[in-house]
Amino acid sequence: MIRIVLASRNKKKINELRTLLWQELGKDVIVLSLDDIGYEGDIVENGRTFEENAITKASVPAKLGYIGIADDSGLCVDALKGAPGVYSARYSGGDDEDNNDLLLKELERKDNRKAKYVCTMACVFPDNSKDFVVRGECYGKILTERQGKGGFGYDPLFYYEPFGKTFAEVERSKKNEVSHRGIAIKQFVKKLKQVLKDDE
Repeated sequence: MIRIVLASRNKKKINELRTLLWQELGKDVIVLSLDDIGYEGDIVENGRTFEENAITKASVPAKLGYIGIADDSGLCVDALKGAPGVYSARYSGGDDEDNNDLLLKELERKDNRKAKYVCTMACVFPDNSKDFVVRGECYGKILTERQGKGGFGYDPLFYYEPFGKTFAEVERSKKNEVSHRGIAIKQFVKKLKQVLKDDE
């Protein structure tokens, strides 16, 4: 039985990862949360990159003897030199609406509105022998006003050309096929499957 801890308390993330890992690795995988292992502290995310933050979070359960997994993601806008980047969730100091308002304000006089969503996923082992990080990216542009009611974060402003819509206007399943997170998870599961197979 393989015990893996996702360094999160987000039940949706945990269920999503559990389903994917079961599909690839079978029911011998148990995916736990920080709450499941009794970890009550907060993890400080002070890295300068998505990779650093993901590794920091995944290292917490690894130090307790588990295979630790964590992700870090955000929006990088070309005209803002990659901002809001690792500060995406706390860009304005407020909620998603405030973050979107600030982004629109920062881009008011910018012609280049190219942007990308980035997601990194880190896997850290207790002995650090097989640690790895994968990265998923999805490219689009930032609109001048919100479109759509779905999604979260910057989705109402993130226009994805192949769909001709924002991420807030498409079904979740369709978005997951092409999103930064969807890409990262597929790479992650493939890599973890290979690492565990090599260990047999």
